[in-house]
Amino acid sequence: MDVVIDTSALIAVIVGEPERNRIVEFTTGNILIGPGSIPWEIGNAFSAMFKQNRVTLDEAQKGLLIFDSIPLRYIQPNFVNALKISKQTNMYAYDAYFLDCAIRHKAPLLTLDRKLKIAAQNLNVETMEV
Repeated sequence: MDVVIDTSALIAVIVGEPERNRIVEFTTGNILIGPGSIPWEIGNAFSAMFKQNRVTLDEAQKGLLIFDSIPLRYIQPNFVNALKISKQTNMYAYDAYFLDCAIRHKAPLLTLDRKLKIAAQNLNVETMEV
C-alpha cells in the first residue's frame, strides 16, 4: 500500500524521537510516497533544529545519511490542485502538496503535524494515528 509520509514523521524517525518505532512499524512493507519537496523540507528542519540547539552539524549530516537510506517515491504535485487545497485549508502550499499527493493517490497520510492531520481529515483523507 502507498503511504504518504510527511517531513514531521521522517524527522521523528531520523532523529530518534519517541514516535520513531511506531512510525517504522506502520511503514514497514508499505511504499512511502510524498512530494518532491521533501529533501528541501528535511534540510530546512535541520536548520531549524540548529537554531534551537537540538542538533549539531555532525548529527545533522548523519541524519541526512539516514534520510538518504529511506526508500521514498517522489510524486510531482498537481500545483493547481495544491493551491486550491492551500486556499481551502489556509495552509502553506508545502503542506498542501502532501494533501494533494494523498488525495490523488488515495493513500493515507502519516504525519505528526496536528494542523495538517486536521486539514487532511476535513478533506476526507485517511490519516494514520501514531
